[in-house]
Amino acid sequence: MMVLGIETTCDETSAAVVTRSPSGASDIRSNVIRSQVEIHSPYGGVVPEIAARAHVEVLDHVIAEAMRQAGVDYSELSGIAAAAGPGLIGGVIVGLTTAKAIALAAKKPLVAVNHLEAHALTARLTDGVAFPYLLLLVSGGHTQLLAIEDVGKYTRLGTTLDDAVGEAFDKVAKMLSLPYPGGPQVEEQAKHGYSARFPFPRPLLGRREPDFSLSGLKTAVRLEADRLAPLSDEDVADLCASFQAAVVEVIADRVRAGARAFRDRLGRGPTALVVAGGVAANGMIRESLAKVAAELNTRFAMPAPVLCTDNGAMIAWAGAERLARGIRDRLDVSPRARWPLDPAAAASASARA
Repeated sequence: MMVLGIETTCDETSAAVVTRSPSGASDIRSNVIRSQVEIHSPYGGVVPEIAARAHVEVLDHVIAEAMRQAGVDYSELSGIAAAAGPGLIGGVIVGLTTAKAIALAAKKPLVAVNHLEAHALTARLTDGVAFPYLLLLVSGGHTQLLAIEDVGKYTRLGTTLDDAVGEAFDKVAKMLSLPYPGGPQVEEQAKHGYSARFPFPRPLLGRREPDFSLSGLKTAVRLEADRLAPLSDEDVADLCASFQAAVVEVIADRVRAGARAFRDRLGRGPTALVVAGGVAANGMIRESLAKVAAELNTRFAMPAPVLCTDNGAMIAWAGAERLARGIRDRLDVSPRARWPLDPAAAASASARA
């Protein structure tokens, strides 16, 4: 089958055409991405209204280019998939409404994809990973450890109690007056810094529950930066290096805890440790997790950086996985700003709160 995927949940406008064979083999025929980084840079972060307007201006062109690169006509598609949430609701509406119009006009099935599910299934697109596997989802807005048991069957083992990893990177970058987007800037500065200069805390290190907490670490960076102000270039590099080293150590420890929780729940180890989300592009985090996977005697799978950030190919693939199981959505399906991948875990967390 061949599916057109549309992604507009944040600040990337993307469309892609992906094929899935009956055996599960995949092929990315096209994956067109238009970033909004330049638009949002003057504001130091994503402005939702500007993002939605930018999606409206370019989405038709992005879809047309994806179809042209794939060399296919709408009549050849098996379905239309669009990210229906979670995300900035204005952008989600733009993408989902466009997908509905195409599905209606082309008389094709519609699949409303959970953006987090698309990240969760990307390793099956790129590496053919078999169920069940352990997923670390690290992005600007989400940090979760999940047991991926099958399409539509996801158990959240752990999550952040405050800031997501990507959010912490961005906030530290802003504290240190680094340009947007902050995560890559912190990583670049860290390459030139001394990571042992500041003994920042490692929150929840050694705890059995596979949860994360970054707020205290972020505060420690702010206090040290305030103490040193005005900051020299060396100070900034050392702060970034010390912060990143703490994050890397915490993530590795929390993944080990997640692997134990995975085995407790399923009675077996994962087929792979999979990492997805924009923060997975960080080189030190990748290297550390590859070592953790070796410790766990399991496969390590991380899609290429372009497929870790938001993209249409992951949406198309999630749509194909669902269509292969006979799952499709009505044209009146609603966009969602919030959409937990594991509703049971989210309900449990709300009850505790």
